[in-house]
Amino acid sequence: MVTTPVVVPYASYLRVYEPLAAFPEPERSHWARYARREHLPGAQDELRRSLAGLVPVPPVVVPVRESADAFVAEADGVLCVCPWRTRLRGWLALGRLGGELPPPVLDTAVPPVVRREAAADYERWRERNPDARPWIRSAAWHVPIRWFVLFADEEREYGKGEGGGLGSAPEGGGLVLRYRTPMVQARRRLARGLRVLREELEDSPLVDGLVDVGRWLEEFHPRSLVELDYGGLVYTLSEEELAADHSAADTAEGLAALREGDAARAGAVYERLSDRWRAVRQRGLAS
Repeated sequence: MVTTPVVVPYASYLRVYEPLAAFPEPERSHWARYARREHLPGAQDELRRSLAGLVPVPPVVVPVRESADAFVAEADGVLCVCPWRTRLRGWLALGRLGGELPPPVLDTAVPPVVRREAAADYERWRERNPDARPWIRSAAWHVPIRWFVLFADEEREYGKGEGGGLGSAPEGGGLVLRYRTPMVQARRRLARGLRVLREELEDSPLVDGLVDVGRWLEEFHPRSLVELDYGGLVYTLSEEELAADHSAADTAEGLAALREGDAARAGAVYERLSDRWRAVRQRGLAS
């Protein structure tokens, strides 16, 4: 496989790696063979391939065929895979564009006829695959604060990536900042955080966000591995900023303060987190 050294940045990812036992045949055998390959594509390969479809006129916003690639990891000696499902994620992302872009910009970037055809294709596909869901969620120019609720600071990994089969690391061992935790821990932390927020805050967007993430996690095997990957954001932040970023610890501190009734400390922590990620998102607007 030939790859380009160009790095495509600006997105973070929340991924679920499921054990092979979670997949029916013949997909299970496909992933078992796939994982034995000497060279596996990485996150930048996936992103480059998806962006390549935007070059033609009109753009190919959703791949014609579903990807047969995945990220691969081990959890307690168990082989786990995270299918890319690029086509499904393309449909879902296209459905969100209407709320993210002004109509004139949206019509220029993705003409209405292209959106209508893609929507019709998705409806037909959905009728045949009613239970389908993506293994990967992404966010541009930030990491949603609700994602940090799933992780502990001691699960933070920062440094040179391993590349290769891990998939989430850039080729060539570039910088990586990520968290990984067993599914059971992610669900437990989410439930605790949700309980605190519901008890202490009358109304918070974090509640709706956590409910949505919780419903998504329930779709997967209990022995799965959950990963938060800063992805291309490591190329938009300095090494000093990355080394000092302990957003999962800050999130846990804020929830602990709420649980203890210390609203002032909780507010200060939340403001610190919001300021950190607001500054990153502003870089995206400046670009």
